[in-house]
Amino acid sequence: MNQIEEQDEILSPATPDEGWTARDAILGVAVFVAIIAVAVGAFFFWQARKTPPVEEGSMAPDFTLPLLKGGEASLSDYRGKVVLLNIWATWCNPCREEMPSMEQLYQNLKGKPFEILAASIDTRGSTDVEPFVRKLGLTFPVMLDSDKKVNNLYQATGVPESFIIDKNGVVRDHILGPVNWASPQSPENQLIQHLLQTQ
Repeated sequence: MNQIEEQDEILSPATPDEGWTARDAILGVAVFVAIIAVAVGAFFFWQARKTPPVEEGSMAPDFTLPLLKGGEASLSDYRGKVVLLNIWATWCNPCREEMPSMEQLYQNLKGKPFEILAASIDTRGSTDVEPFVRKLGLTFPVMLDSDKKVNNLYQATGVPESFIIDKNGVVRDHILGPVNWASPQSPENQLIQHLLQTQ
């Protein structure tokens, strides 16, 4: 083989069986993305396991959120009162359905050591929440949880989701879904009445 033939052989392009093909590159990127996704998922799973679940009998985690009417409030501000913490959103139809009964309960228990804290997870905050509250005539404290701080802290799985917290800050009930809060026959109403009379 002369020198020219050797040079042509060195410079000739690789065949599909040699080196990286486009398919190999795509496969490599896909594997890399999958590894990153697994790593990120494992991190968040580990982080979630670090935070103990909020269960009946556990201390309610404290938090501070802005209030719709201005200022801010913390759960610990209401120690000594029975608190109904309700996580909700304006776009949630079951939330809309249960709100009037929450307002009725709030009015029925005026003057008693009871408070409702309704934490909205609407991402646009007061822009969506203020008209909703005004339309329904709600007077209990409404909090803005646009960053889902409380939603994540309490590991809520949907809306509405509620926690009944006693005067000592202990979670006494965790409710998924809407409730007729004003009905004397509802277990949730009966629990609140019981907690108001004890401790």
